Amino acid sequence: MDNKLTENSILEQENKLYSAIKDGNITSLDQLLHDDLLFILPSGETITKEIDLDTYRDGALKVDELLPEIENLNIIDDMAVITLTMKLNGKFNDVPFEANYRYIRFWKKFGDGIKVVGGSGIAI
Repeated sequence: MDNKLTENSILEQENKLYSAIKDGNITSLDQLLHDDLLFILPSGETITKEIDLDTYRDGALKVDELLPEIENLNIIDDMAVITLTMKLNGKFNDVPFEANYRYIRFWKKFGDGIKVVGGSGIAI
């Protein structure tokens, strides 16, 4: 098995992540996010994988539309850094929202797959 990351393998993982977010698929999110994930929300709050998964478990976040546009993708050894903009709309705590965000996400290859280890998002 080839140990190198490719642009296609990262884009495939990104697409899996988009689907998991839109579907609220906790099993897929659990597989895609590293156990030690740290992510900075647009509010400035730092969350962990468990906090993120709880948002979906509790039904607090429901995404109806998710439209990503990849800006940059850099592969550095067994890690990839991707930047993108995304239009999102849905409900958070039953309050409708529609917003545009810019994200940076860090993917790393492990023995059991490629996982998100960190990232950040800001409203634009």
